[in-house]
Amino acid sequence: MSTSYRIGLVGKPSVGKSSFFNAATMNDVPEGAYPFTTIDPSVGEAYVRVDCAAPEFDETCTPNVGYCDDDTRFVPTKLVDVAGLIPGAHEGAGLGNQFLSDLNETDVLVHVVDFSGQTDLEGEPTEDHDPRKDIAFLEEELDQWYLDVLEKGINRYESGYTTEDDAIEEELAEQMSAFKTNEDEIKRLIRRTDVGFDPEEWDDEDRLELAREIRTETKPMVIAANKMDTPEAQENYEEIANDPEYDHLTIVPCSAHAEKALKSADKADVVDYRPGDADFEITGDISGDQEQGLEQIRDFLSEYGATGVQAALETALFDVLGVVPVFPGGANGLGNERGEVLPDCYLIPPNSTAEDFAYSLHSDIGDGFLHAIDCRTNRQLGKDYEVESRDVIEVITTN
Repeated sequence: MSTSYRIGLVGKPSVGKSSFFNAATMNDVPEGAYPFTTIDPSVGEAYVRVDCAAPEFDETCTPNVGYCDDDTRFVPTKLVDVAGLIPGAHEGAGLGNQFLSDLNETDVLVHVVDFSGQTDLEGEPTEDHDPRKDIAFLEEELDQWYLDVLEKGINRYESGYTTEDDAIEEELAEQMSAFKTNEDEIKRLIRRTDVGFDPEEWDDEDRLELAREIRTETKPMVIAANKMDTPEAQENYEEIANDPEYDHLTIVPCSAHAEKALKSADKADVVDYRPGDADFEITGDISGDQEQGLEQIRDFLSEYGATGVQAALETALFDVLGVVPVFPGGANGLGNERGEVLPDCYLIPPNSTAEDFAYSLHSDIGDGFLHAIDCRTNRQLGKDYEVESRDVIEVITTN
């Protein structure tokens, strides 16, 4: 119901990207500290948390997809683990071309960075590597990729291949349509960068600046500061999080290793742990070494509030993209004709209207839209009502 959004998991080899993917999805993808562990993009189902609306109606929900745990709804979304990236990818280095085309299928990026500084730019073991270099290199690779595509659009425009009436924003929007941009957005970004609308007057810096604006708008990014259970990573995090140069990025402290360990222990009935929680309970028989390992994880949780894996995904969808979770209601307020209670939770784009929501349910429902009903207040909602997070809405349609 809610898997139209795809979060791209990116980063150089050996930073714990596969560990993060496995921790988020509990799928078995090979993990290894060597380049190109992940050759094909792995797509898994991860979950984001939404406070369930059913308790407000004194009901217990019956999810069709995902699950509900103690009034927290775990709503599925797609997580794409993209092949390892190395410098020069935009020129085809490593698995560059495959990386970039896989990346295009995603809506938002989580860049997994080894904050411990124990892997160099190629993903090889080292010491004292500055994580800032990793953040910069990925942004530069993506900017160069966007610039290559932008240049093709400028060349088409300047070659007279287009009609005289075409504006530069039309040509660029068509050339860059794979990035899910459009003419209005390109026009807005040209204005924002203040480069003017005549590409003959753009110098190299202008072109790169515009490419970067389009990239940050269409491929927003969250940094998962991984391996934060090491003192080196904690030191680097303090420095970078307080560096104004990185204010444009959201950085989430994270330990994919801790999340995987807790989920595995929960699966084995050794602990009681709910993904994203700040604590867990030991419920099974364990050895002294296991207890020591779990207590170290507990210390990490109390320091950072969670392992960071859930937080990174939720920050990407809810904070960066502004995605809105909405529950479709039914004829009796919550249920449907099969007696299911709030079976679905849809993740829809920000600023969506009640009519947009109807179309997300089904094109026929949208075509026949009459009005919607707020199930909490029984208030009638027009087609232009802008839906809010956790709304419970029944759509009245002729179809």
